Amino acid sequence: MSSVAVQSHLTSAEYLALERKATTKSEYFNGQIYAMSGASRAHNLIVANLLSAVHAQLSERDCEVYANDMRVTVNATGLYTYPDVLVVCDEPRFEDASVDTLLNPTLLVEVLSPSTEAYDRGEKFSHYRHIESLQEYVLVSQNCMRVEHYLRQGEKWLLTEFSEAVDLLRLPSIDCELTLRKIYAKVRLFTDARRQQEF
Repeated sequence: MSSVAVQSHLTSAEYLALERKATTKSEYFNGQIYAMSGASRAHNLIVANLLSAVHAQLSERDCEVYANDMRVTVNATGLYTYPDVLVVCDEPRFEDASVDTLLNPTLLVEVLSPSTEAYDRGEKFSHYRHIESLQEYVLVSQNCMRVEHYLRQGEKWLLTEFSEAVDLLRLPSIDCELTLRKIYAKVRLFTDARRQQEF
């Protein structure tokens, strides 16, 4: 997670009560609250690019797309977290009447950072795989042009990797597609030790 636990031995109800009054976001797991750190320029640009591209393609459909303020809970494990981008294409189901904690995302996207990359690839993905509605998981690097796409196939997940601006990321669960050039629009990437490139 993004930092050490800041409060421990709380129930999920106590966490939600605190979180709904807080001015900053925190994750919750196993009785502990974890403060979330701020995001970089590249991170914010990538999230905005993904959100706008997917939203445009879903504007005439029943799917809903959210960026990093919609909380998701994994009922099977007890994790509460904030994916960078998420889409739900079934009737949205929420934990309670506050309608701020989604139970059934179709697609989740995390933009990787040095402090969260191992967690997003490992433990967090392990949690996410328990969400029965989840069909796709996408990891996007903010330091180089690299996108990893996981597609659920029964009990297994098929990984496809992309690393070129012209590569087309297809998201079959929501019937959307976008190029890496669009995902990385205006993002400055270091293509080698000497040269910086903006897409």
